[in-house]
Amino acid sequence: MTDRPIARDASDALVFDSAAGLERLLEIMARLRAPDGCPWDRVQDFASIAPYTIEEACEVAAAIEVGDMGELCDELGDLLLQVVYHARIAEEAGAFTFDDVVRAISDKMLRRHPHVFGTEPGGPKADPAEVDWEAMKAAERATRGENRESVLDGVAQTLSGLTRALKLTKRAASVGFDWTEPRDVIAKVAEEAAELTAEIDTADPARLEEEFGDLLFVMTNVARHLGVDPERALRGANAKFERRFHGIEAHLRTDGRRPENATLDEMDAIWDQVKRAEKAEQA
Repeated sequence: MTDRPIARDASDALVFDSAAGLERLLEIMARLRAPDGCPWDRVQDFASIAPYTIEEACEVAAAIEVGDMGELCDELGDLLLQVVYHARIAEEAGAFTFDDVVRAISDKMLRRHPHVFGTEPGGPKADPAEVDWEAMKAAERATRGENRESVLDGVAQTLSGLTRALKLTKRAASVGFDWTEPRDVIAKVAEEAAELTAEIDTADPARLEEEFGDLLFVMTNVARHLGVDPERALRGANAKFERRFHGIEAHLRTDGRRPENATLDEMDAIWDQVKRAEKAEQA
């Protein structure tokens, strides 16, 4: 294994050589995957590692959300390891190497930023809005031999439901299939909520699930029209619920009680107190 991650700069201070450090990480992964390497790492494949890749990306987002830079540094390392892991499996299969991954994304960044690098005929464009992004992506797909019959093709099935809904509606909107005003979408929310309400008495699980899905889908459309990230918004709502419910628990704890020993009316009243206190702090 190459031992080069530490070098000395002109001031004789120890600095980390990132290129050598990355080479070292690649060699560590190769060693783990070797016949005499780690038994667990050796038997993994793309499918078995994919859930970890998604998990690490989510943990990066969580670290950003709370603003913990130390945690973010650590989680970015975990995510980088996932890229290295997939690239190693691909190299063993003769598909591509880590260098191919780096080269491909570097070339893509040059193509996708003609307004910066001047890679478009006529030189760089000063305004990114002048760049025809969709035409650029279509040309890239044509180069790869991809032929999309539908504007919705290529939206990954593995995305979370909210994110996939956002991407599907954005694709449809790109060809004019969209509401013109956010208020029109909100009116659709009321319509879908009424349809869900009408199904409650039927108690048909399949119908309830379908109508609930329609309501979530149109709510994602509302988010898109308002410029809101639905995943981020839901994470924020989750955090707010946790914070306020913890407030209920803390209040009851002062009386030596737990939520299961309190009535709904009592917990509702405490919830309102916690909510008012939060708003007063934010004012």
